Amino acid sequence: MIKLGEFQTLTMVRRTDFGIYLSDDPMEDPEGILLPNKEVPENIETGDQLEIFVYKDSEDRLICTTHTPKISMGEIKKLRVVQLTKIGAFLDWGLLKDLFLPFKEQIGRIKEGESYLVGLYIDKSDRLCATMKLSKLLSAESPFNEGDRVKATVFSMNRDYGLFVAVENKYHGLLPQKEVTKHYELGDELHAKISKINSDGKLVLSLKEDGFAQMEADEHVVYDALIKNDGFLPLNDKSDKEVINKNLHLSKRAFKRSVGRLMKSGKIIQTDKGIEIKSN
Repeated sequence: MIKLGEFQTLTMVRRTDFGIYLSDDPMEDPEGILLPNKEVPENIETGDQLEIFVYKDSEDRLICTTHTPKISMGEIKKLRVVQLTKIGAFLDWGLLKDLFLPFKEQIGRIKEGESYLVGLYIDKSDRLCATMKLSKLLSAESPFNEGDRVKATVFSMNRDYGLFVAVENKYHGLLPQKEVTKHYELGDELHAKISKINSDGKLVLSLKEDGFAQMEADEHVVYDALIKNDGFLPLNDKSDKEVINKNLHLSKRAFKRSVGRLMKSGKIIQTDKGIEIKSN
């Protein structure tokens, strides 16, 4: 059976002026589907086999290609929006005909030129389309353990729960709202640690480092902010925790600890007005 949106090995059954026709079962389907002349390998003969990808052309006819698209059925990849129309968006997936992303399969407001994480599905008209609704496509059976570091991509957001992410573009993940300390947009990538694996297999992520590494990371946040602000920040031990979090995305405890470490190393001084880089 020829499978739309997948790579498969088919057999050449006949040749025409505009290409060759390939079939998965020459006896049952002697007609086959077209591989255009410009993609036909040299010296291929009737009965030879060829690995191809099956999709549909601009007139919704089955066609095959030897080119490798940027995504196939069962995969989740980031694709760039090349056109926005009244019926949906079109994505560059490496083939002559762009991939359609219907309005009903979009999440949030997408922008032309930006890239978003999508999967493939076959719609009611038997056409290949893209979807940003990835929950049904992601797996809850990952090979990871708690403490493993992974890369994740944001595909949905919820103010109550946090960021829904695709871990390594394959597995269900959540960055809880309490971990979301800055603004994220759909398609943003982040590196995180697996803090928990739920009973259903879904992964809970954390951006926090462990112990000493976290203290060093917080220290760099404070010092880098000082450098960007000409060596001074109007923050000190007495600053409100909300002001500290708004400016540095750190808790007051982490801020005070970082200031103490920087002062001990002789890099900064603290005054009633704030903290500043110590001059030589």
